[in-house]
Amino acid sequence: MTGSVTSEDAYTAEPFVPARGGLPALRKAAADCHGCPLHRDATRTVFGAGKASARVMLVGEQPGDQEDRQGKPFVGPAGHLLDRALAEAGLDPADAYLTNAVKHFKFTRAEPRKRRIHKAPTLREAAACGPWLAAELDRVEPELIVVLGATAGKALLGSSFRVTQVRGTVLEEEIHGHPWRLVPTVHPSAVLRADDREGAYRGLVNDLKVAARALG
Repeated sequence: MTGSVTSEDAYTAEPFVPARGGLPALRKAAADCHGCPLHRDATRTVFGAGKASARVMLVGEQPGDQEDRQGKPFVGPAGHLLDRALAEAGLDPADAYLTNAVKHFKFTRAEPRKRRIHKAPTLREAAACGPWLAAELDRVEPELIVVLGATAGKALLGSSFRVTQVRGTVLEEEIHGHPWRLVPTVHPSAVLRADDREGAYRGLVNDLKVAARALG
């Protein structure tokens, strides 16, 4: 499947997304996605991971340095913290599908060969990658979506989303013409950056407990 990027207004992954096939077909097609310029500097596409039968889908912002190197989502420090928080909240990480709103690592460097520093994707870049997230939702059909942070929330619910206003609550929203239940919370990387890391971690766990109760 082919596609091209001609202008910023035309950024979209839509031409690269196969209309048929399950998660393996999506993952294979996503490896060749050139729907926005982020693919040029990233090592690889980092697609979602987990079973198509997963009851809960966790949506983060974008891959980080370790994810870009390994080709799997949530394998860096934030991912390890998330696994611990999920287990403590009563959610089995093995029964979760993990993905990001943006599938390529966006970064900057102070100097060549220096450490790659995370740079937040724009709303336009998240929108360009939206067809992949829509396809993942269609294939997995989770009972609940856990929204990790502002970028994921805006990608799913629009630019007015504010994670601080709705975190730890169960929302019912229509996304891409389908009704979904969602529980927003902070991104685990925000916990790692927090001055009160233990307090931030407890808040994340409490929000995930809301998700666990919503799943029943």
